[in-house]
Amino acid sequence: MSRESEPVCVTGASGFVGSQVVADLLERGHAVRGTVRNPSDHERYGFLLELPGAAERLTLHCGQLLESGSFAEALEGCRWCIHTASPYLLDVDDPQRDLVDPAVRGTENVLQEALMAGVERVVVTSSMAAITDEPDADRILTEEDWNEKSSLKRNPYHLSKVEAERTAWRFDAAHEEISIVTINPFLVIGPSLAPTLNTSNQLFVDLLAGRYPGIINMAWGVVDIRDVSEAHIRAMERVDTSGRFICVDHTLTMMDIVRILREEGYAEGSRLPRLNLAHGCGDRLVRLLSYARPRGIGSFLRTHVGKVPRFDSTKSKRDLDMTYRPVRESIVETLIDLQRWEHLPR
Repeated sequence: MSRESEPVCVTGASGFVGSQVVADLLERGHAVRGTVRNPSDHERYGFLLELPGAAERLTLHCGQLLESGSFAEALEGCRWCIHTASPYLLDVDDPQRDLVDPAVRGTENVLQEALMAGVERVVVTSSMAAITDEPDADRILTEEDWNEKSSLKRNPYHLSKVEAERTAWRFDAAHEEISIVTINPFLVIGPSLAPTLNTSNQLFVDLLAGRYPGIINMAWGVVDIRDVSEAHIRAMERVDTSGRFICVDHTLTMMDIVRILREEGYAEGSRLPRLNLAHGCGDRLVRLLSYARPRGIGSFLRTHVGKVPRFDSTKSKRDLDMTYRPVRESIVETLIDLQRWEHLPR
């Protein structure tokens, strides 16, 4: 049976991760059924229909995370599903309603409907947020680690990711007819196929716009969107793979990022921070000031300032044959793309 006769369903097809997955599947020759909130909104989703191969092999379908049965049409006849749809916001009015419920119930709905449609494998976009919400430089994180600290008051976005992934694994244990794999990336950056500014790339915009009072003692695992997409598709196609996959290979501090921005010529005319707060006194100041920030952002700052994440991505390199792009290359291409979409401050 040809790939064209076995379409892949991609939920959240217009998102940062979802749209890249759609593009890469089309490039490989797959037929794709992408779910979005309103397929008739061509102004918002038209960019997907302009992707190479989309005219012949992409159809858009309605998919609402909280609406049971809404993914059935898109999943019918699919052998695979890549579930990327989930809210990505650090601060919301109601964490249960705005983050946890859509992430968990959306995962439940997609998996149940995938099972009913006869889907063989679902690849779920999880996150390093499901592995930890407070990095520890003295501990190397692996796929065996789980975030057990987050709550509705402490890093609720992280809670949404860990609860959604646990939901997926409970479903996997209860239904041998379907196999589930999760991809757990850290901060995902890179060129965006969508014209909207995504939450991850917002970091560069905020730095150049002067929205940080100084260079604070923060560090992230950083991975290119194209590598994240590749990991999803390899996990989908390789039936012998299983479990979770940490998808990240580089760690950068804010100091590193600011330095790269300066070296690449983005300092002129920008408001890049100059004050160095990446020290003990700066950490205490940031924690104090975090209580004046919105609750979700404040919680994130208090649990991440002064912490350097360490992780082991051996499994993705071994089982998925992943080779990660150089992080500086990813940053430069991200900045060029942000200029193209006119997201950078003028």
